[in-house]
Amino acid sequence: MKKALFKYFVELTGHPVSSSLLKSVTSSRFSQRLIKPFARTYTINEDEAEFPIEHYDSLQAYFTRNLKEGARPIDLQDETLISPVDGYLSASGTIEKNQTFIIKDYLYSIKQILGNEKIANVYEGGFFYVFYLSPRDYHHFHYPYDGNLLSRYALGKTSFPVNDLGLRLGNQPFATNYRLISELSTSHGRIAMIKVGALNVNSIHINDSSKECRKGEEFGYFSFGSTVILFLENKHAFQPTISTDTAVKLGQSIGKWMFTPRT
Repeated sequence: MKKALFKYFVELTGHPVSSSLLKSVTSSRFSQRLIKPFARTYTINEDEAEFPIEHYDSLQAYFTRNLKEGARPIDLQDETLISPVDGYLSASGTIEKNQTFIIKDYLYSIKQILGNEKIANVYEGGFFYVFYLSPRDYHHFHYPYDGNLLSRYALGKTSFPVNDLGLRLGNQPFATNYRLISELSTSHGRIAMIKVGALNVNSIHINDSSKECRKGEEFGYFSFGSTVILFLENKHAFQPTISTDTAVKLGQSIGKWMFTPRT
């Protein structure tokens, strides 16, 4: 019961009024008393947080906490792609021609998610990953590989909670929720990183809008629940190094290219 209540607070609802109210509550000093029960309920490793738990003055401040420097080692090998987040790998696989693939019991095409057929065609034959971030996870996102920012654009207006209830009741939420797409140009082709908002207000915050992207470097965070999707262009042979239905940590290898370009 307690876990369900906390999940309601940090993933909000699909209704703008109740979402706004819950956002106000979790951002208030009143919610500070909820932080310790929240951390216990989700067995959060308090030693990883940048500050002691008493430092945070609201549940949202704790939810969006930074980690201590070095808490997430980054695999910096040239051939490896890293997880951009802490989370759960709920789906992954090859992107076939005209493919629709299942994400949490729904079928989606890349065109629906990216909102652009020309861009979607770039990733045909490539690989995709879908990461779900639970209330217990570190909610900042980082670059999965070195590269340069090609474009960043937003799509969608309405958001639903990215949980089982929201995915059952929402009208294809990954395709309609507010989402922010970043496209990177890398030595192994293009990578699209899609940040999906999980509430009725925009929860995606960008800290760094520079064109240069460095593997493991943070560039934003979610203020509430979230999902992250990666699409990889099929330019060089690629092999995943992690199985679907697996918990992942920021910085760990999730795949590797079989070809390393000369520098």
